[in-house]
Amino acid sequence: MTGPAAPVPEARRWPRRLVIGVAALALLALAVSSLFADGGAHTLDRQIMLLLRDASANDPLGPAWFEDVMRDMTGLGGIGVVVGASLLLAGFLGLQRRLKDMAILALSLIGAQILSAVSKLLVSRPRPDLVSHEAAIYSASFPSGHTLMATVAWVTFAMLLAADFDSRRARDYLLLVAWLVAAAVGCSRVYLGVHWPSDVLAGWAAGALWMLLLSRFVPRLRGR
Repeated sequence: MTGPAAPVPEARRWPRRLVIGVAALALLALAVSSLFADGGAHTLDRQIMLLLRDASANDPLGPAWFEDVMRDMTGLGGIGVVVGASLLLAGFLGLQRRLKDMAILALSLIGAQILSAVSKLLVSRPRPDLVSHEAAIYSASFPSGHTLMATVAWVTFAMLLAADFDSRRARDYLLLVAWLVAAAVGCSRVYLGVHWPSDVLAGWAAGALWMLLLSRFVPRLRGR
């Protein structure tokens, strides 16, 4: 008689943080490469923007109401919405006496704003002049500040709110919604003609890397 079969080892899976980190670094490398290339990535930037415009390049594709929707989406990464939502969440955390989480919220957003401002100052990339702008602009192009702030803010909101849920599905749902908001904001910036696609890639990548850095060094974010 033969003995019991040896258990089959489980397939080794990469840690989620490693996967996200590698993906974010790849996006950042692609975005940065466009700053130093006359062709290649920057040509792709131009092609994508023109694909989203009519023949005159003056009007985005789609009906007028969709342009309004895109402006609403881009507002989710604007300073007014981010600060307002942050104050509401800070009030909720304060009622629960979660002072450390309030500090994490402030550190996350202030750090992201500094990262965005310093990057724009160092790179000083001009805004796209290929198409007309469908939203107001006030700063340099690289990286997309709206995209970076949306990524950091909404993912931070999700991670802090996840502590109130025991269900893994509920926590994953919150994080999924956060990333969908970040994706919508980034896409809206390109659609409205105020950022090159590589600016948005850099915003997503920088936001993801900042959140990974925080979760690595801030114990209360680990496991959330």
